Amino acid sequence: MGKRLIPPEPAEIHEVMLRDALEERYLAYALSTIMHRALPDARDGMKPVHRRILYGMRLLRLDPGTPFKKSAKIVGDVMGSFHPHGDQSIYDALVRLAQDFSSRYPLVDGQGNFGNIDGDGPAAYRYTEARMTAVAQLLLEGIDEDAVEFRPNYDGQSKEPAVLPGGFPNLLANGSQGIAVGMATSIPPHNVAELCDAALHLIEKPDAKSKALLKWVKGPDFPTGGIIVDSKESIAEAYMTGRGSFRTRAKWHQEEGARGMWTVVVTEIPWLVQKSRLIEKIAELLNDKKLPLLGDIRDESAEDVRIVIEPKSKTVDPELVMESLFRLTELESKIPLNLNVLVKGRIPKVLGLAECLREWLDHLRDVLLRRSEHRKAGIEHRLEVLGGYLIAYLNIDKVIKIIRTEDEPKPVLMKTFTLTDVQAEAILNMRLRSLRKLEEFEIRTEDKKLREELRGINAILKSETEQWAKVGEQVRRVRDLFGPKTPLGKRRTMFADAPEHDLAALEESLVEREPVTVVISDKGWVRTLKGQVADLSGLVFKTDDKLGQAFFAETTSKLMLLATNGRFYSLDVSKLPGGRGHGEPIRMFIDMEGDAAIVSLFVHKGGRKFLVASHDGQGFVVNEDDCVGNTRKGKQVLNVEMPNEAKTLTVVSEGNDSVAVIGDNRKMLIFPLSEVPEMARGRGVRLQKYKDGGLSDIATFTAKEGLFWRDGAGREFSATMKELAEWRGTRADAGRLPPKGFPKSNKFGRVID
Repeated sequence: MGKRLIPPEPAEIHEVMLRDALEERYLAYALSTIMHRALPDARDGMKPVHRRILYGMRLLRLDPGTPFKKSAKIVGDVMGSFHPHGDQSIYDALVRLAQDFSSRYPLVDGQGNFGNIDGDGPAAYRYTEARMTAVAQLLLEGIDEDAVEFRPNYDGQSKEPAVLPGGFPNLLANGSQGIAVGMATSIPPHNVAELCDAALHLIEKPDAKSKALLKWVKGPDFPTGGIIVDSKESIAEAYMTGRGSFRTRAKWHQEEGARGMWTVVVTEIPWLVQKSRLIEKIAELLNDKKLPLLGDIRDESAEDVRIVIEPKSKTVDPELVMESLFRLTELESKIPLNLNVLVKGRIPKVLGLAECLREWLDHLRDVLLRRSEHRKAGIEHRLEVLGGYLIAYLNIDKVIKIIRTEDEPKPVLMKTFTLTDVQAEAILNMRLRSLRKLEEFEIRTEDKKLREELRGINAILKSETEQWAKVGEQVRRVRDLFGPKTPLGKRRTMFADAPEHDLAALEESLVEREPVTVVISDKGWVRTLKGQVADLSGLVFKTDDKLGQAFFAETTSKLMLLATNGRFYSLDVSKLPGGRGHGEPIRMFIDMEGDAAIVSLFVHKGGRKFLVASHDGQGFVVNEDDCVGNTRKGKQVLNVEMPNEAKTLTVVSEGNDSVAVIGDNRKMLIFPLSEVPEMARGRGVRLQKYKDGGLSDIATFTAKEGLFWRDGAGREFSATMKELAEWRGTRADAGRLPPKGFPKSNKFGRVID
């Protein structure tokens, strides 16, 4: 018989509230992301993966000037010893540190294909090689001299630095991007010489504010150059608060061609913009006829960026061409600033410019103190050993005899010559060949030099002033290494004010100019038909809807709409839907209240005057330009309160001197136009008096020419001022029944051109 299997006892089950479990686990995940993945340390400006890559390269002795090693070797060592999160993430980080178009001061010197500004990826890590740059060496300087704290690696088999010594202001010089849980960081790169000058000022005046440092730090300095077009005020605000953005434009110039033709050549594009994707986007807009001023675009880049843009016509303003491109493409890019960093490696906090530099300087001082203490301990140990060597030299024969004859020579030596344990151990560990070199003069010379160095170190450790002087020397050395006259240190990004352009001309430049017919249904659905379509009988409308109004316009036209709430709204014809289907409700394009309706819709021409009036018979003359609103909410012109509403609008043509008003009560009144005031906004004055009902329609005309009106069939009628004598009066009169033949609709039948 076989053995009877006994089932294991069930494990103890703990009941945990789902909410508590989720909170605990998500908090652990959030903290891990913030601390170990997304946010850089304010002291060395690095995330753990970058720090581990550089430390791994240090262990492989990949200093500048040494032979390159395969990236695969670096990635493998870093993953095996420090960063067990996948080779791809390590290689991606390594590649970015090597790209001179991504990093302002590359930390890795790459050999092979490390990608390009077009967005092409790097070669696999088995094909590329790397070593550190001088900048990375500065960041690691002193790491073997107890400059920073070390902590156990992920498996406890070795140790890794919690932070690098950071002799280079990497946080601001190279910048950082990262998205954590509930927070993010976005730090653009800066010019290191400017940062060092600001840091030196901060050493002299520790209480200096961010605004004072802007004397040196003008703004970001991107590896790809470009031009920042923000105002000094907005830049200052960003650096003081630690949050903001920088509006960066491509750098371009005009090149003259044959027969008066010219082209625009772009030589620098905004940071982190992929050149190939940028050109694709411009080509798409060109095909979609959204860049009517452009003729063609081509990429003539080699090692340097050279994008050639040809205009459609040589008469076009190149500034306007570029403004249209800046509006629609990544040739203008907003680069955010969010100085969210880990303070002391533990606390996520948004800092200003001064606080960021202060964190770096404080770290340099801490590193200086740690290195000084380490060196002091080394000197004291060496002095102790030298003291033992001197005693051994003076008593060499006796020392040799004790070593030869005694079974345990160490305690005998210590007792005979009053040696310390360290001195006795040093004498016993001395090689025979060293006896030949042992000379009293050399021992005393080395002793003297070390004691002088020790006095200097003690002076530094005792005086804060001396410490800051040493830190200042270190900062000056970095500034001299990467000064404005060096190829790497020269500022690449410039500053300029964005040119002011006529917005109307700019809007027009973004649209192909073509004739269209605007169609509005009775229920407010709008669409445009290509060309000037006179016959609209074939148009289909939704059930219970019909043609309300139609007129000719152009794709570059701006429409104006007066609603019953007394507001004027502006619409771009280019943004209206095409003729397929039933169109879209006009409310999709403006924020018009639900109880408001269209009074009048027409093409904006500018410079005209309108007579606007409400249902209760009040109105005034207003300039067309005063009616233009630039927001979806429109512009209040005629003040009305429910149940009163805006009722009518008519154009006051040049030479018009008379007004004809007719009410719902079918009474008409004619009076001089001079009695109606011109205003920009208000209720207006009473035009006609009513016992019941309100105003139906209004018209302006010239007395010499007489009054014209149309009936429902489109037939035109007219009457001279002599024939209209009995309807003439003054503003606010009641009027009398209209002449025979006047339309029963109580409308003059006039259309706004």
